[in-house]
Amino acid sequence: MSEVERFDHLVKVLTSQRFLGKQGLGNEVPFFICAYPAEDGLSMEASRRNLTKQIGNAGVRALDLNLFDMSVEILQERDIFDQVIDLEPTIGKDELLELLQGVLDPATHLVPRIAKAIAEVEHDVIFLSGIGEVYPFIRSHNVLNNLQSTAKDKPTVMFFPGEYSHALATGAELVLFGVMRDDKYYRAFNILNFEV
Repeated sequence: MSEVERFDHLVKVLTSQRFLGKQGLGNEVPFFICAYPAEDGLSMEASRRNLTKQIGNAGVRALDLNLFDMSVEILQERDIFDQVIDLEPTIGKDELLELLQGVLDPATHLVPRIAKAIAEVEHDVIFLSGIGEVYPFIRSHNVLNNLQSTAKDKPTVMFFPGEYSHALATGAELVLFGVMRDDKYYRAFNILNFEV
C-alpha cells in the first residue's frame, strides 16, 4: 500500500461510523495497529498531523499522544531528566535500560498520564505515536496491555514503525522496524485491513 493509499484509507476508516461506533469488534478492545515501513517514519509523522487535520475537518477529534514526548515530560517533572542525560555516558546500556524502565513503567507512570489526557481532552479517537523512539525502554505490547482498561471507550490507533502480522502458525506479532520481534499481541486489529 502506497503512502497516498494508506492516508486515503485511514481518512475513510477514521471518519466512518462503523469505526467510531466500534462495530464489528465483538467484545474486543478497540485497539488498532497502523503499521508502516520504518523508513517512512518522517513522512508518517507529517501524514499523521495531516490526518488529524483532515478528520478534524470531518468532525472527528483525535487525541494525538506521542510516547517519547510524554516520557521526556515525566522525566522532567520528576526532576531526573538532566540526571539521566548526565548518567548516560557513564553507565552501561543495561543499567540505563533498567533505570528508564523503572522510571517510565507503563502501568505506574505512562498509562496514568495517558488516562489523564483521555479525561481532560474531548476526543473521538486516540493516536499513539513515538513507538520507535521509546524502544527498548518502553515496549509497545506493554503499553497496549496496560491500556486495556483505560482506553476502552474510544478507538485507539497505534502508529507502529514495522510490521503487524497475523498467521495461524505464529499468531499475531509486532515486528519493530521490520526486524525486531517486539512481542506477540493478539488483541489489536490491523487498521489497514479494516473495512467500512
